[in-house]
Amino acid sequence: MSAGSAMSPQLASKADIARGFGNARATYEGASRLQRLMGNTMLEIVQSQTRQSGCSGRVLDLGCGTGWYTRKLAENGPAFFVMGMDLSPDMVAHAGANASPDIAWVTADAEAIPLPNQSCDLIFSNLMIQWCANPVEVLRECRRVLKPGGRLAVSTLLEGTLRELDQAWRLADPGQTHINRFEPEAVFREAVSRELPGAEIETRNLRLPYASPLALAAELKQLGAGYKHAGRRRTLTAPSRLRAMCQYYPKHESSPTEPESGVMASYEAAWVYWTCRESNDKT
Repeated sequence: MSAGSAMSPQLASKADIARGFGNARATYEGASRLQRLMGNTMLEIVQSQTRQSGCSGRVLDLGCGTGWYTRKLAENGPAFFVMGMDLSPDMVAHAGANASPDIAWVTADAEAIPLPNQSCDLIFSNLMIQWCANPVEVLRECRRVLKPGGRLAVSTLLEGTLRELDQAWRLADPGQTHINRFEPEAVFREAVSRELPGAEIETRNLRLPYASPLALAAELKQLGAGYKHAGRRRTLTAPSRLRAMCQYYPKHESSPTEPESGVMASYEAAWVYWTCRESNDKT
């Protein structure tokens, strides 16, 4: 999980990534089914731990987007100072305009968190690190700014995510990639274990229903989560290729566990939970 890893070769520039998510600020929350599902899983664990420990202090929502979870974290009460941080200035401005003035908002790069060593009691990061050129550096920065006893909760996506869409595009448009690359699970686990000793890693395959492949593509656009390779086409995809992709997309047969009609999309979800056990002065 490095700058040259399978997750992030030739990612678009950080400015392009920030601009893409910023452009989606008005539609993001209405389209964020996966983000809610994965974020709520983390939030329940974080809030349960907080109730049990009675802790207080500084909370950082890293990659806060529209601030949905920043606001949820602030509901823990006045004993917490909550900060939302995102690479996109437009997302940060949108989040700040729709939140309590007690929350601090910062535009910054997660690979260079502008906070002192050992200054945070909790870092929460939902579906952000897969967009970073160097996810390992983000984990190191989180380790650096956490206090001894501080907690980290991170979610991300792994290789196999959107496999159905990838398969359809490979048949419809050979030689042209349309899906962001994601880290293989084994590589991800090795990197997390190295950077965050003792971290708990949970993985799960999630499947979400869509009315059609075009509905899936529309949702990704509304999230600002489209293909972000530096070498992607800059022109609109030809209608004939879109039709072919829809024809090749695997058809979903309803079952007792998945009765929805339409198509399904797979997401290989991962959550990381870690408690900082000792001083990080040397990191």
